[in-house]
Amino acid sequence: MLRSASASCVLAMIKRMEAQLKLNLLDPSVEPHFVRLELVTKLPALIIGYASEALDCYKRSSLQNSDGSALSMELLEESLPSVFYVMQNCEELDSGNMVQFLSDYITTIKMPSQKQAVYIGQILEVIQVQISYDPAYRSNLVVPDKIGKEKEDQMAEHRKDYFTLFRSMCRVAPDVTQLFIRNSIANALSSSEMNVEEAEAALALFYRLGETVSEEGMRSGSGLLCEIVPMLLSAKFSCHSHRLVALAYLETITRYLKYVQENGQYIPNVLAAFLDDRGVHHTNLNVSRRACYLFMRAVKLLKSQLVPYSDSIFQSLLDMLAQYTSSDWMLKDQKCSGFEDGSHAFEAIGLLIGVEEIPLEKQLEYLAALLKPLYQQIEVLLLNAKAQGLEESSTKVLSLERIIVALNALSKGFSERTLTASRPAIGLMFKQTLDVLLQILATFPNIKTLRTKVTSYLHRMVEILGIIVMPYLPMALNQMLLDCEPREMVDFFVLVNQLVCKFGTSLKSILEEIFPTIASRVFMILSRNAFPSGPGSNNEEVRELQELQRISYSFIHIMVTHDLSSVFLTPNSQGYLDAIMQLLLITSCNHKDVLVRKTCVQVFVKLIKDWCSKQNGEDKVPGFRTFIIEKFASSCCFYSVLDKSFEFRDANTLVLFGEIVLAQKVMYERLGDEFMLHFVSKVLPSAHCPRDLAEQYYQCLQGNDNKAFKAFYQSLVVNLRQQQNGSLVFR
Repeated sequence: MLRSASASCVLAMIKRMEAQLKLNLLDPSVEPHFVRLELVTKLPALIIGYASEALDCYKRSSLQNSDGSALSMELLEESLPSVFYVMQNCEELDSGNMVQFLSDYITTIKMPSQKQAVYIGQILEVIQVQISYDPAYRSNLVVPDKIGKEKEDQMAEHRKDYFTLFRSMCRVAPDVTQLFIRNSIANALSSSEMNVEEAEAALALFYRLGETVSEEGMRSGSGLLCEIVPMLLSAKFSCHSHRLVALAYLETITRYLKYVQENGQYIPNVLAAFLDDRGVHHTNLNVSRRACYLFMRAVKLLKSQLVPYSDSIFQSLLDMLAQYTSSDWMLKDQKCSGFEDGSHAFEAIGLLIGVEEIPLEKQLEYLAALLKPLYQQIEVLLLNAKAQGLEESSTKVLSLERIIVALNALSKGFSERTLTASRPAIGLMFKQTLDVLLQILATFPNIKTLRTKVTSYLHRMVEILGIIVMPYLPMALNQMLLDCEPREMVDFFVLVNQLVCKFGTSLKSILEEIFPTIASRVFMILSRNAFPSGPGSNNEEVRELQELQRISYSFIHIMVTHDLSSVFLTPNSQGYLDAIMQLLLITSCNHKDVLVRKTCVQVFVKLIKDWCSKQNGEDKVPGFRTFIIEKFASSCCFYSVLDKSFEFRDANTLVLFGEIVLAQKVMYERLGDEFMLHFVSKVLPSAHCPRDLAEQYYQCLQGNDNKAFKAFYQSLVVNLRQQQNGSLVFR
């Protein structure tokens, strides 16, 4: 107790001293006492403090070019062995202070001397000890339980500063760090004991080393990388069965794949590492699924180089692909859920067989071997479900969902050019998947999880099959409109927006058929819910309704910008036209989201161009011209802007203002003096606009300088606001 208290007092006094006084006090004769281990372990703070003050003296002396720099460095280096001993053996030590001291020391090294290289090696040993897990929790980390998850989270946080220090050391002394890592990995490999923690820490450091290696250095295998990477690729640790080691191993070889890309002789080693019991066939499900994902990334990078090995890869993955949709696999999945569900194995094989270096006959053979079992499973599941019924939580639904996910992942290896131009026979095979999957949608339209999965697959097929999907759309879209809640309606709009952008006016007949149903569904949902608010309201429900409203406007905007405004004018749709126009008008004036208001204004601009012929012509839509002049021009283009809530200092509001200015230009172009007379003689005077400003408005609107008109109109609005001083409410 006395020693500890005395040490604290000594450190407090030293920290306040000038550099030269510190040097006089930090007498080298004190150092031999540090060798007494019992003193070292009892006074760790004093040891670190002594070294920190010596380092502080060195930095100050170096800045002042004084003679004390050599002495302070001598004192510092004499204290380092004791510092390293403390760091490795004393648990009650402030890791923040320790890392800070080591980081400061590393910054003093420019070109490491032989002695400093030894110290750097010792610092690396300290880091390895500090980032190693406690063996007491080894069993908790195999399949992480509550304790294991806590320890992983704590270690991830604990390691951050040490990895930052490690990266600094890699830059200062790359040769020393690479030699240390090579020896650490070699020691872990040669050990017959199950030292999980040592192996995992060595792999973690090698993984982090990759962050400091340049692109060229990674490809060429600079330094000892050309020795370490091949050693690792052919390695298997005695503790490889442990989840921590297996995951660290896979992550590390994935980081160094660019070396393999340049050195193709190691591709067989990489494939073995991913495909044997170190990777996708590992007994731990977490490891196996992570391996599927990482292997997919490897295939993306090495793609064409893997063509000669396609047969062996395919055969190695067949059992994994079959397991993915099995009931046993799904039962395990309940304990191991998340992004990595094993479907990446399908994506990996799709990426591989989608390479056009593989002959068409071989591609068709691979696809048939993959698709036929899935079709058979769907057929059996549908027959059983029709006979026995189907609940959303049943394993049959889970099986169907997994099959759809698998097909979606498989398709990611193919492009539209491949499926429609260069190899249409493969396109026909994917077309057949639509025949099969739409049976699911037709049979169980009310099971929302299945509907979501089929919708996702349709997105993908639109992307890669193009016009081939058109015959399937009427049935699919009508099924998706059955029993729609806000969330499903949003998903529907996302798909339809993609279709309109992809096919444009080719979609016209389909939209003419389904638009009345779309409109009725949206009006029914939004009017029924009416954005509930207050203490009893559901925030998620409100968010979904708001999203539905936004995407509804987006849908209308996409339709009109792709020349599909005539869809609104069909006999079955015209009944909704007035309600749509009123809704667009209200939203363009009042919606709290300025970008939604901008969308609505853009819709009106396009409709004016489509439906209003130039001055005194016959309009396509009776009454629309009057609506624009008397309602839109006044309410949106004037009164909403005059309101003080229209904030010109906001960037998005300025964009909206630009669209409103453009709308007036278009109205003058299409509606001529009829618009101008109403606006100048009725709308502007309603805000007591002076006649000279009204005449100036008329002149600016007729001109060709849009920027000048925009600037004038903004100044007009500001002047009218000041004149009214908030005494009138215009809307």
